Amino acid sequence: MLLNLTILAGDGIGPEVTEQAVLVLQAAADAFGHQIQLQRKPIGGAALTAANDPLPADTVQACLASGAVLLGAVGNPAFDQNPGHLRPEAGLLRLRRELGAYANLRPAVFFPALEDCSPLRPEVVRGTDIMIVRELLGGAYFGQPRSISATSEPGGRVAVNTMRYSEAEIERIARVAFELAMKRRHKVLSVDKANVLECSRLWREVVTRIGKEYPGVKLGHQYVDSAAMLLVQRPTEFDVVLTENMFGDILSDQAGGVVGSLGLLASASIGGPVGLYEPVHGSAPDIAGKGIANPLGAILSGAMLLRHSFHLEAEAACVESAVSTVLSQGARTADLAGKTHSAISTEEMGRRVVEAVRASAGTVTTRTEKTA
Repeated sequence: MLLNLTILAGDGIGPEVTEQAVLVLQAAADAFGHQIQLQRKPIGGAALTAANDPLPADTVQACLASGAVLLGAVGNPAFDQNPGHLRPEAGLLRLRRELGAYANLRPAVFFPALEDCSPLRPEVVRGTDIMIVRELLGGAYFGQPRSISATSEPGGRVAVNTMRYSEAEIERIARVAFELAMKRRHKVLSVDKANVLECSRLWREVVTRIGKEYPGVKLGHQYVDSAAMLLVQRPTEFDVVLTENMFGDILSDQAGGVVGSLGLLASASIGGPVGLYEPVHGSAPDIAGKGIANPLGAILSGAMLLRHSFHLEAEAACVESAVSTVLSQGARTADLAGKTHSAISTEEMGRRVVEAVRASAGTVTTRTEKTA
Protein backbone atom coordinates (compact mmCIF):
# COMPACT_ATOMS: atom_id res chain seq x y z
CA MET A 1 0.00 0.00 0.00
CA LEU A 2 1.12 3.56 -0.71
CA LEU A 3 0.91 5.78 2.38
CA ASN A 4 0.66 9.36 1.11
CA LEU A 5 1.40 11.63 4.07
CA THR A 6 1.71 15.35 4.63
CA ILE A 7 4.11 16.23 7.44
CA LEU A 8 3.56 19.47 9.36
CA ALA A 9 6.52 19.66 11.73
CA GLY A 10 5.35 22.94 13.22
CA ASP A 11 7.12 24.84 15.98
CA GLY A 12 9.33 24.30 19.01
CA ILE A 13 9.96 20.61 19.62
CA GLY A 14 7.57 19.72 16.78
CA PRO A 15 10.29 19.07 14.17
CA GLU A 16 12.30 16.93 16.61
CA VAL A 17 9.50 14.61 17.67
CA THR A 18 7.91 14.46 14.22
CA GLU A 19 11.15 13.31 12.64
CA GLN A 20 11.31 10.35 15.00
CA ALA A 21 7.67 9.48 14.27
CA VAL A 22 8.41 9.53 10.54
CA LEU A 23 11.37 7.20 11.03
CA VAL A 24 9.19 4.77 12.98
CA LEU A 25 6.46 4.92 10.34
CA GLN A 26 9.06 4.21 7.67
CA ALA A 27 10.35 1.23 9.64
CA ALA A 28 6.83 -0.17 10.00
CA ALA A 29 6.10 0.42 6.31
CA ASP A 30 9.30 -1.34 5.26
CA ALA A 31 8.65 -4.27 7.56
CA PHE A 32 5.11 -4.81 6.26
CA GLY A 33 5.80 -4.13 2.59
CA HIS A 34 4.29 -0.64 2.24
CA GLN A 35 5.64 2.51 0.62
CA ILE A 36 5.56 6.00 2.11
CA GLN A 37 5.31 9.20 0.11
CA LEU A 38 6.01 12.36 2.11
CA GLN A 39 5.56 16.04 1.54
CA ARG A 40 6.48 18.61 4.18
CA LYS A 41 4.62 21.88 4.65
CA PRO A 42 4.74 24.73 7.20
CA ILE A 43 2.12 25.59 9.80
CA GLY A 44 1.94 27.86 12.84
CA GLY A 45 4.88 30.08 13.69
CA ALA A 46 7.04 28.50 10.99
CA ALA A 47 4.41 29.44 8.40
CA LEU A 48 4.04 32.95 9.81
CA THR A 49 7.78 33.45 9.44
CA ALA A 50 7.77 32.13 5.88
CA ALA A 51 4.48 33.49 4.55
CA ASN A 52 2.85 35.73 7.22
CA ASP A 53 0.03 33.19 7.43
CA PRO A 54 -0.25 30.45 10.09
CA LEU A 55 -1.92 28.16 7.53
CA PRO A 56 -0.91 28.96 3.93
CA ALA A 57 -3.23 27.85 1.13
CA ASP A 58 -0.51 25.55 -0.18
CA THR A 59 -0.44 23.70 3.14
CA VAL A 60 -4.21 23.23 3.10
CA GLN A 61 -4.15 21.91 -0.47
CA ALA A 62 -1.37 19.44 0.34
CA CYS A 63 -3.23 18.15 3.40
CA LEU A 64 -6.49 17.67 1.52
CA ALA A 65 -4.68 15.76 -1.23
CA SER A 66 -2.97 13.34 1.16
CA GLY A 67 -4.08 10.16 2.88
CA ALA A 68 -3.29 11.51 6.36
CA VAL A 69 -1.57 14.43 8.07
CA LEU A 70 1.04 14.12 10.83
CA LEU A 71 1.52 17.28 12.90
CA GLY A 72 4.27 18.05 15.39
CA ALA A 73 3.14 20.98 17.52
CA VAL A 74 2.09 24.59 17.05
CA GLY A 75 2.99 27.62 19.15
CA ASN A 76 5.71 30.26 19.40
CA PRO A 77 5.79 32.99 22.08
CA ALA A 78 7.39 35.36 19.55
CA PHE A 79 3.91 35.80 18.08
CA ASP A 80 1.99 36.21 21.35
CA GLN A 81 1.28 39.89 20.67
CA ASN A 82 -0.07 39.26 17.17
CA PRO A 83 -3.80 39.69 16.50
CA GLY A 84 -5.73 36.44 16.91
CA HIS A 85 -5.83 35.48 13.23
CA LEU A 86 -2.05 35.85 12.97
CA ARG A 87 -1.11 33.67 15.91
CA PRO A 88 0.26 30.12 15.37
CA GLU A 89 -2.70 28.46 17.09
CA ALA A 90 -5.10 30.07 14.61
CA GLY A 91 -3.52 27.94 11.89
CA LEU A 92 -4.26 24.74 13.81
CA LEU A 93 -7.89 25.69 14.44
CA ARG A 94 -8.34 26.54 10.77
CA LEU A 95 -6.73 23.27 9.70
CA ARG A 96 -9.10 21.22 11.85
CA ARG A 97 -12.01 23.06 10.28
CA GLU A 98 -10.65 22.67 6.72
CA LEU A 99 -10.24 18.92 7.26
CA GLY A 100 -13.66 18.56 8.87
CA ALA A 101 -11.99 16.77 11.79
CA TYR A 102 -14.77 16.98 14.37
CA ALA A 103 -13.82 13.93 16.47
CA ASN A 104 -10.65 14.10 18.52
CA LEU A 105 -9.58 10.74 19.98
CA ARG A 106 -7.14 10.97 22.88
CA PRO A 107 -6.14 7.66 24.46
CA ALA A 108 -4.52 7.65 27.90
CA VAL A 109 -2.96 4.24 28.51
CA PHE A 110 -0.88 3.28 31.52
CA PHE A 111 2.35 1.45 30.70
CA PRO A 112 3.31 -0.99 33.50
CA ALA A 113 6.97 -0.02 33.15
CA LEU A 114 6.12 3.55 34.16
CA GLU A 115 4.57 2.91 37.57
CA ASP A 116 7.10 5.24 39.16
CA CYS A 117 6.19 8.10 36.79
CA SER A 118 2.57 8.50 37.81
CA PRO A 119 1.84 10.72 40.84
CA LEU A 120 -0.77 8.16 41.86
CA ARG A 121 -0.14 4.96 43.78
CA PRO A 122 0.48 1.95 41.51
CA GLU A 123 -2.59 0.12 42.77
CA VAL A 124 -4.74 3.13 41.80
CA VAL A 125 -3.40 3.77 38.30
CA ARG A 126 -2.49 0.23 37.24
CA GLY A 127 -4.67 -0.91 34.34
CA THR A 128 -5.81 2.55 33.25
CA ASP A 129 -6.96 2.56 29.62
CA ILE A 130 -9.08 5.58 28.73
CA MET A 131 -10.27 6.88 25.37
CA ILE A 132 -11.30 10.51 25.54
CA VAL A 133 -13.57 11.50 22.65
CA ARG A 134 -13.46 15.28 22.38
CA GLU A 135 -15.72 17.26 20.06
CA LEU A 136 -13.28 19.42 18.11
CA LEU A 137 -15.11 21.94 15.93
CA GLY A 138 -17.64 23.50 18.28
CA GLY A 139 -17.95 25.03 21.71
CA ALA A 140 -16.20 28.18 22.92
CA TYR A 141 -13.20 27.61 20.65
CA PHE A 142 -15.25 28.21 17.51
CA GLY A 143 -18.50 29.88 18.67
CA GLN A 144 -19.44 33.33 17.45
CA PRO A 145 -19.47 36.10 18.47
CA ARG A 146 -16.05 36.38 20.03
CA SER A 147 -14.26 39.63 20.70
CA ILE A 148 -12.30 41.91 22.97
CA SER A 149 -13.76 45.40 23.02
CA ALA A 150 -11.48 48.05 21.56
CA THR A 151 -12.43 50.72 24.06
CA SER A 152 -12.86 50.57 27.77
CA GLU A 153 -16.34 50.37 29.24
CA PRO A 154 -17.14 50.98 32.90
CA GLY A 155 -14.87 48.53 34.64
CA GLY A 156 -12.49 48.19 31.67
CA ARG A 157 -12.54 46.30 28.38
CA VAL A 158 -14.87 43.36 27.88
CA ALA A 159 -14.01 39.99 26.28
CA VAL A 160 -16.65 37.66 24.87
CA ASN A 161 -16.53 34.01 23.84
CA THR A 162 -19.57 32.02 22.85
CA MET A 163 -20.12 28.34 23.60
CA ARG A 164 -22.39 26.94 20.92
CA TYR A 165 -23.53 23.44 19.89
CA SER A 166 -26.21 22.17 17.54
CA GLU A 167 -28.04 18.87 17.94
CA ALA A 168 -26.40 17.55 14.77
CA GLU A 169 -22.91 18.30 16.09
CA ILE A 170 -23.64 16.49 19.35
CA GLU A 171 -25.23 13.53 17.58
CA ARG A 172 -22.27 12.86 15.33
CA ILE A 173 -19.65 12.99 18.09
CA ALA A 174 -21.84 10.84 20.35
CA ARG A 175 -22.03 8.14 17.69
CA VAL A 176 -18.23 8.09 17.44
CA ALA A 177 -17.99 7.51 21.20
CA PHE A 178 -20.60 4.76 21.27
CA GLU A 179 -19.07 2.97 18.27
CA LEU A 180 -15.67 3.00 19.97
CA ALA A 181 -17.17 1.72 23.21
CA MET A 182 -18.67 -1.22 21.32
CA LYS A 183 -15.10 -2.27 20.45
CA ARG A 184 -13.78 -1.65 23.96
CA ARG A 185 -15.39 -2.23 27.37
CA HIS A 186 -18.91 -1.05 26.51
CA LYS A 187 -18.98 2.03 28.75
CA VAL A 188 -19.44 5.71 27.86
CA LEU A 189 -19.20 8.50 30.41
CA SER A 190 -20.58 11.76 29.00
CA VAL A 191 -19.05 14.79 30.73
CA ASP A 192 -20.82 18.14 30.79
CA LYS A 193 -21.87 21.01 33.07
CA ALA A 194 -25.61 20.61 32.69
CA ASN A 195 -26.38 22.21 36.05
CA VAL A 196 -25.36 25.66 34.77
CA LEU A 197 -24.88 25.61 30.97
CA GLU A 198 -27.64 25.44 28.38
CA CYS A 199 -25.16 23.91 25.92
CA SER A 200 -24.58 21.10 28.39
CA ARG A 201 -28.27 20.54 28.95
CA LEU A 202 -28.77 20.06 25.22
CA TRP A 203 -25.63 17.90 25.16
CA ARG A 204 -26.96 15.59 27.88
CA GLU A 205 -30.39 15.33 26.25
CA VAL A 206 -28.99 14.40 22.83
CA VAL A 207 -26.38 11.97 24.16
CA THR A 208 -29.06 10.21 26.20
CA ARG A 209 -31.22 9.84 23.09
CA ILE A 210 -28.35 8.47 20.97
CA GLY A 211 -27.39 6.12 23.78
CA LYS A 212 -30.72 4.32 23.44
CA GLU A 213 -29.53 3.13 20.00
CA TYR A 214 -26.69 1.27 21.74
CA PRO A 215 -28.33 -0.92 24.39
CA GLY A 216 -25.11 -2.88 24.79
CA VAL A 217 -23.26 0.20 26.05
CA LYS A 218 -23.64 1.50 29.60
CA LEU A 219 -24.05 5.29 29.54
CA GLY A 220 -23.31 7.53 32.48
CA HIS A 221 -23.29 11.31 32.93
CA GLN A 222 -20.94 13.37 35.09
CA TYR A 223 -20.35 17.07 35.70
CA VAL A 224 -16.88 18.04 34.53
CA ASP A 225 -15.63 19.09 37.96
CA SER A 226 -16.72 15.78 39.47
CA ALA A 227 -15.26 13.87 36.52
CA ALA A 228 -11.90 15.57 37.06
CA MET A 229 -11.88 14.40 40.67
CA LEU A 230 -12.87 10.83 39.76
CA LEU A 231 -10.21 10.69 37.05
CA VAL A 232 -7.61 10.98 39.80
CA GLN A 233 -9.40 8.85 42.38
CA ARG A 234 -10.51 5.93 40.19
CA PRO A 235 -8.94 6.18 36.71
CA THR A 236 -9.34 2.47 35.92
CA GLU A 237 -13.14 2.78 36.00
CA PHE A 238 -13.13 5.02 32.92
CA ASP A 239 -13.53 3.54 29.44
CA VAL A 240 -14.75 6.02 26.79
CA VAL A 241 -15.13 9.62 27.96
CA LEU A 242 -17.31 11.76 25.70
CA THR A 243 -17.16 15.52 26.09
CA GLU A 244 -17.16 18.91 24.39
CA ASN A 245 -14.19 20.86 23.10
CA MET A 246 -12.88 22.76 26.11
CA PHE A 247 -13.64 20.09 28.70
CA GLY A 248 -11.92 17.48 26.51
CA ASP A 249 -8.85 19.66 26.13
CA ILE A 250 -8.51 19.99 29.90
CA LEU A 251 -9.37 16.43 30.91
CA SER A 252 -7.01 14.86 28.38
CA ASP A 253 -4.07 16.82 29.78
CA GLN A 254 -5.08 15.68 33.27
CA ALA A 255 -5.16 12.11 31.99
CA GLY A 256 -1.60 12.59 30.77
CA GLY A 257 -0.55 13.41 34.30
CA VAL A 258 -2.37 10.36 35.61
CA VAL A 259 -0.51 7.93 33.33
CA GLY A 260 2.88 9.54 33.82
CA SER A 261 3.60 12.25 31.26
CA LEU A 262 1.89 14.42 28.69
CA GLY A 263 4.70 13.37 26.37
CA LEU A 264 3.12 9.90 26.09
CA LEU A 265 -0.26 11.06 24.78
CA ALA A 266 -1.23 10.68 21.13
CA SER A 267 -4.30 11.94 19.33
CA ALA A 268 -6.30 11.42 16.16
CA SER A 269 -8.63 14.05 14.74
CA ILE A 270 -11.02 12.30 12.37
CA GLY A 271 -14.46 12.59 10.82
CA GLY A 272 -13.57 14.43 7.63
CA PRO A 273 -11.95 13.18 4.43
CA VAL A 274 -8.40 13.34 5.84
CA GLY A 275 -7.31 12.47 9.38
CA LEU A 276 -4.98 14.69 11.41
CA TYR A 277 -2.63 13.05 13.93
CA GLU A 278 -0.60 14.87 16.57
CA PRO A 279 0.82 14.42 20.07
CA VAL A 280 -1.25 16.11 22.76
CA HIS A 281 1.71 18.09 24.13
CA GLY A 282 2.50 21.62 22.97
CA SER A 283 5.51 23.09 21.22
CA ALA A 284 7.53 23.48 24.49
CA PRO A 285 9.81 26.24 23.16
CA ASP A 286 11.84 26.20 26.38
CA ILE A 287 13.33 22.80 25.50
CA ALA A 288 13.33 23.08 21.71
CA GLY A 289 16.63 22.17 20.09
CA LYS A 290 18.00 20.50 23.20
CA GLY A 291 17.30 16.95 22.05
CA ILE A 292 15.47 16.05 25.27
CA ALA A 293 11.81 16.06 24.15
CA ASN A 294 9.80 12.87 24.43
CA PRO A 295 8.89 11.63 20.92
CA LEU A 296 6.58 8.84 22.10
CA GLY A 297 3.41 10.92 21.82
CA ALA A 298 4.27 11.66 18.19
CA ILE A 299 5.25 8.03 17.54
CA LEU A 300 2.00 6.74 19.04
CA SER A 301 0.11 9.30 16.96
CA GLY A 302 1.73 7.61 13.97
CA ALA A 303 0.28 4.32 15.17
CA MET A 304 -3.18 5.91 15.30
CA LEU A 305 -2.59 7.21 11.76
CA LEU A 306 -1.95 3.66 10.55
CA ARG A 307 -5.06 2.37 12.31
CA HIS A 308 -7.63 5.05 11.53
CA SER A 309 -6.60 6.41 8.13
CA PHE A 310 -5.23 3.27 6.48
CA HIS A 311 -6.92 0.50 8.54
CA LEU A 312 -3.55 -1.18 9.14
CA GLU A 313 -4.25 -2.73 12.53
CA ALA A 314 -1.27 -5.10 12.64
CA GLU A 315 1.12 -2.28 11.75
CA ALA A 316 -0.39 0.04 14.37
CA ALA A 317 -0.21 -2.68 17.03
CA CYS A 318 3.41 -3.32 16.07
CA VAL A 319 4.36 0.31 16.74
CA GLU A 320 2.48 0.33 20.06
CA SER A 321 4.11 -2.93 21.09
CA ALA A 322 7.52 -1.50 20.21
CA VAL A 323 6.94 1.51 22.46
CA SER A 324 5.89 -0.75 25.33
CA THR A 325 8.97 -2.93 24.79
CA VAL A 326 11.37 0.01 24.80
CA LEU A 327 9.86 1.39 27.99
CA SER A 328 10.02 -2.03 29.67
CA GLN A 329 13.72 -2.14 28.80
CA GLY A 330 14.24 1.05 30.81
CA ALA A 331 14.49 3.67 28.06
CA ARG A 332 13.47 7.07 29.40
CA THR A 333 13.55 10.62 28.09
CA ALA A 334 14.07 13.42 30.59
CA ASP A 335 10.37 13.77 31.44
CA LEU A 336 10.22 10.11 32.46
CA ALA A 337 13.67 9.49 33.92
CA GLY A 338 13.12 10.64 37.49
CA LYS A 339 15.82 9.65 39.95
CA THR A 340 16.08 5.98 38.99
CA HIS A 341 16.91 6.14 35.27
CA SER A 342 19.39 7.91 33.03
CA ALA A 343 17.71 10.08 30.42
CA ILE A 344 18.31 9.40 26.74
CA SER A 345 17.88 11.84 23.87
CA THR A 346 14.89 12.31 21.59
CA GLU A 347 16.85 10.75 18.74
CA GLU A 348 18.00 7.77 20.81
CA MET A 349 14.44 7.02 21.95
CA GLY A 350 13.32 7.10 18.34
CA ARG A 351 16.16 4.81 17.28
CA ARG A 352 15.25 2.25 19.94
CA VAL A 353 11.61 2.23 18.89
CA VAL A 354 12.65 1.75 15.25
CA GLU A 355 14.74 -1.26 16.26
CA ALA A 356 11.87 -2.68 18.31
CA VAL A 357 9.46 -2.22 15.39
CA ARG A 358 11.77 -4.17 13.11
CA ALA A 359 12.13 -6.95 15.66
CA SER A 360 8.40 -7.07 16.43
CA ALA A 361 7.39 -6.96 12.76
CA GLY A 362 9.68 -9.87 12.03
CA THR A 363 7.92 -11.89 14.69
CA VAL A 364 4.49 -10.95 13.34
CA THR A 365 5.51 -11.80 9.78
CA THR A 366 6.94 -15.15 10.79
CA ARG A 367 3.86 -16.04 12.80
CA THR A 368 1.59 -15.09 9.87
CA GLU A 369 3.62 -17.18 7.44
CA LYS A 370 3.44 -20.19 9.74
CA THR A 371 -0.30 -19.79 10.12
CA ALA A 372 -0.73 -19.60 6.35
